[in-house]
Amino acid sequence: MSAHPPSHATASALPLSPPSAEGVDALGVLAFLDALEATEAVEPHSLMILRHGRLVASGWWAPYACDRLHLLYSLSKSFTSTALGFAVAEGLIGLDDPVVSYFPEFEAEITDPRSRAMLVRHVASMASGHEEETLDRARALDRDDLVRGFLLLPPEREPGSVFAYNQPATYTLAAIVQRVTGQSLTAYLRPRLLDPLGIGEVAWLTDRTGRELGFSGLHGTTDTVARLGQFYLDRGAWQGKRLLSEEWVAEATRVHVPTAPGLPADADPLDWERGYGFQFWGSRHGYRGDGAYGQFCLVLPEHDAVIVTTAATADMQALLALVWEHLVPAFAPGPLSGREEADTALAGRLTRLALAPEAGEPEPPRGADGWAGAVFAPADGVCADQPGLTAVTVAHGADGWTLRLAEQQDELTLGLPAAGGWRVSDEPAPIAVGGGWTDAGTLTAHLVFLETPHRLRVTCSLATRTFTAHWNLTPLHRGALASMRAPRRSPRSGG
Repeated sequence: MSAHPPSHATASALPLSPPSAEGVDALGVLAFLDALEATEAVEPHSLMILRHGRLVASGWWAPYACDRLHLLYSLSKSFTSTALGFAVAEGLIGLDDPVVSYFPEFEAEITDPRSRAMLVRHVASMASGHEEETLDRARALDRDDLVRGFLLLPPEREPGSVFAYNQPATYTLAAIVQRVTGQSLTAYLRPRLLDPLGIGEVAWLTDRTGRELGFSGLHGTTDTVARLGQFYLDRGAWQGKRLLSEEWVAEATRVHVPTAPGLPADADPLDWERGYGFQFWGSRHGYRGDGAYGQFCLVLPEHDAVIVTTAATADMQALLALVWEHLVPAFAPGPLSGREEADTALAGRLTRLALAPEAGEPEPPRGADGWAGAVFAPADGVCADQPGLTAVTVAHGADGWTLRLAEQQDELTLGLPAAGGWRVSDEPAPIAVGGGWTDAGTLTAHLVFLETPHRLRVTCSLATRTFTAHWNLTPLHRGALASMRAPRRSPRSGG
């Protein structure tokens, strides 16, 4: 496992520097790693820290790796906001244009005055006037076009007056960008942002209309997120070349709408209570883009730093609290002398990051007959966590033990690790398998889907010939197991 990412085929690597040379206390970073690995609330997948434009620390917890794409969930929104910035700069979109004006085919149906008063800036700042998430209601109104469903759902309040985290608002914003540019978000961003920043392969989930989702579904490396953060830290420039105006970056990252307006004046707000910009959150320190389950891009102008994490956690505030407790105090105003030993210790630690292997033996205990060829059915008649999963077969062959997971028309065959650790395969999806036999009658395998934050724990009982399967965290984009990966794209297509 490398402490620093290799260069993409399309880019040079980020410039490196020892932490102490950039005023970063390596002992503070080591304390962060200790605390992070000690908490059961967070499963870390990657970390990158940039200071003064240089990469001072980076690492990936095996079996996750630096060159793999990772599902960013709502961190995708910050890339959509960036596409909006370019479209505004090119005169293709006006922030004070009514949203409905970009969809004339729906205009006759949209009669509610608040819906018609909704402006581009309102959907960009999650201030559409709706009081809560509209995704399910908008889909119920139109299963085929989420924009139409959203616009048909009248806001309860005046647009601009109230915050509600609202996926169709961002989807509609992304649909406007794709409509006026005639391109997907990734194709539009490729020459304007992705190539100039040296970002290689990315892939974005699309819906049945062919639109990239905008609010979620972008897959990129940790390095991709770090470059976006540095781009914003440098106020829209990259390596001295201006790509977006400083004014746009300031507008996109300032608070446009309070997210907890009823807090007492003397309250110490949580990070999600500090306001919202154009698809960026206000934060205890600086501002941030974030995605479900711990995908963070933290931009800290006061420290001239960027911190990026990918992870699996249901308690995202816990992860942020560790950053604020350990990493922010590690930023000193100038270079630190005499810290070579700590720098070396941190570099070594970053090369050894790994998720602990799951318990289990590579073979059934002696005398445990009946495993080879055994077929297991869902324990409760249906697998609640993954309803399409209908059967699990355990087989043994020349290459060792395998699991065959049957899903309606799909089938996924995975090898069990030979002697602990993880066994990684790339097709039909990048998956690492850990675990094995915990006793003569029980086989437990952990399936880590390496381009997502998710793992599925499958347990087979020989006595009952049944299996259970549980996600560590419920995937927000549900589908067959083989689809738990980035969409297949060529490195520079984005179309």
